[in-house]
Amino acid sequence: MSTLVSIRNLTRVFDVSKPWLNRVLENEPKRLLTAVSDVSFEVEENTVYALVGESGSGKSTIGKMLVGLLRPSEGEVEIRGVNLAAESDAKTVDQIRSDIQMIFQDPYASLNPRWRVGDIITEPVVARGGDATGLAAKLLEQVGLAAEDAQKFPHEFSGGQRQRIGVARALASNPKLIVCDEPTSALDVSVQAQVLNLMSDLKDDLGLTYLFISHDLTVVRHMADVIGVLYLGRLVEEADPDALFTTPKHPYTQMLLAAAPRMDQIGREVEPPKGEIPDPINPPTGCAFHPRCPLATDVCKQKRPELRYVGTTRVACHHAEG
Repeated sequence: MSTLVSIRNLTRVFDVSKPWLNRVLENEPKRLLTAVSDVSFEVEENTVYALVGESGSGKSTIGKMLVGLLRPSEGEVEIRGVNLAAESDAKTVDQIRSDIQMIFQDPYASLNPRWRVGDIITEPVVARGGDATGLAAKLLEQVGLAAEDAQKFPHEFSGGQRQRIGVARALASNPKLIVCDEPTSALDVSVQAQVLNLMSDLKDDLGLTYLFISHDLTVVRHMADVIGVLYLGRLVEEADPDALFTTPKHPYTQMLLAAAPRMDQIGREVEPPKGEIPDPINPPTGCAFHPRCPLATDVCKQKRPELRYVGTTRVACHHAEG
């Protein structure tokens, strides 16, 4: 199995300062928000790599940097060994970008309401001068809709149907990698299952690779081959689903799993997660999780833990069990 995506030391910092004149008059410094901090991982071809974490952990920012909607402040994103930010050959960059598509979170906001569905689906092909004859009808049938739906407008469809249209649009350019940014979070539970099963079938049939971004641990366990857990923009644990759900190593992962709903323990009393996510503009020193961690010691406050292997799991914790 070959590596399709390599992300190395990826960092993204946003300037959230007030305008220059306001800062001068109020004597305030610049305010920088670190959304992603020194993240490294690899995605193998024909697999699903899932990123999970609380809101504000940097999941969507990583996805946007991967598809080129945001530029990294530091670090590299390589697709098939090509660093898109550093590559000077426009033809190579264009070819690599055509192999990447994205399915967005909100099916109501991601489709142009003024365009017919057929035009929305074929846009990635038409924009590059390709032949899109019959493509929309074929893809609509592939995602479980009717070929005649190509003549309709987005407002004529339900949320689940719109997300199927989003999947069809992502498939139009015959991509190798699809970044799925919370693709089912806006849908009803029964519709979620239909869309997830569709995506799973398409992965097997077409040989796709997914970067799957979600906060829903149940969905991730069903879809992923490898799971990366993010906290305050940092990757704190990475493992396959069996290892992560049975023997989580990082205290943050343990907290997430303890708070997740479980069908076999309906009515159980769960202690809510302690503390709140720190301010990303002024993150804690050392391990970012130490203000909420029951295992924290002085070394956690002073030194940022490096990702290291504990068994088959990569974990960034000074006190992870060996």
